Amino acid sequence: MRRAWLVVALWPFAAAAQEMPAMSGMDHAGMHHADTPPTEPAPATPATPSPVQDPHAGHAMGDMPATHDMGSMKMGPMQGGSAPADARNPDYSDGIAPSAMHGMAMHDMDDTAPSATLLLDRLEAFAGQGGHGQSWEAEGWYGNDANKLWLRSEGEREDGRLRDGDVELLWSHAVATFWDTQLGVRSDFGEGPKRQWAAFGLQGLAPYWFELEATAYVGQGGRTAARVRAEYELRITQRLILQPELEVNAYGKDDARRLLRSGISSVEGGLRLRYEFTRTFAPYVGVAWEHLTGGTADLAAEQGRRITDRRWVAGVRLWF
Repeated sequence: MRRAWLVVALWPFAAAAQEMPAMSGMDHAGMHHADTPPTEPAPATPATPSPVQDPHAGHAMGDMPATHDMGSMKMGPMQGGSAPADARNPDYSDGIAPSAMHGMAMHDMDDTAPSATLLLDRLEAFAGQGGHGQSWEAEGWYGNDANKLWLRSEGEREDGRLRDGDVELLWSHAVATFWDTQLGVRSDFGEGPKRQWAAFGLQGLAPYWFELEATAYVGQGGRTAARVRAEYELRITQRLILQPELEVNAYGKDDARRLLRSGISSVEGGLRLRYEFTRTFAPYVGVAWEHLTGGTADLAAEQGRRITDRRWVAGVRLWF
């Protein structure tokens, strides 16, 4: 009796379920609970159409009208709008046009292509215990990777007069990676008579990026001399550079007219801190000193000159 009443109560819901239209593309026969074994589908019964029909019922996705094509949908304006007038170029070129690849000159691969460089390594004013003045150190070259013509000069003015200076003209020939032999002439000027020398030496880049220069000289009357220089560039930042340097000079014979004795005559050093606004323009400040040794120091003491002189320097480094 209870089962009869249960059937009567559930009958309206079963009838409503039979009247629901089947969704197109859905396999109702394959849908079952994971724990319930599939059963044979019941015979299809005609469904009573509902008052509102699904316009897509019975159609595949390919049969959808063109009004539903995603490609025909119009997108609104992108967020953000136009870039400001001062915005940086997307490729970071800043308006610099690229060079044509077909005309690119591979100078590093062609050791016969000549080029030129002029470096004013020191153009400075100094204030020291022995006086005030100006000094310079410059070098330049023209040639290719194998052979170059070098020009070097250094000197100083003190108390309004030229105290000491020299200029060298050298032919430089590459003998190893980063190393050149040099052969040429040197001329001294300043206080005392001028001296002329034949010069030969070696210049290059030692391990750990030390720049070395060693030159021997032979002059008239059996005079001989030698000069050894070393310097290093310590990059604190990409623009701030600390440059220490050391120079030793020696002579084989006395030259009293130029206030020199045989042996090591002087040891000079410097420590300069420069800031490279560009690679071609770098002002600097620093300290430099000169110490006379041996017989040259004795000769200076006899004449009342200082044996050791420390100077504060300020100048600019230029590269052309």
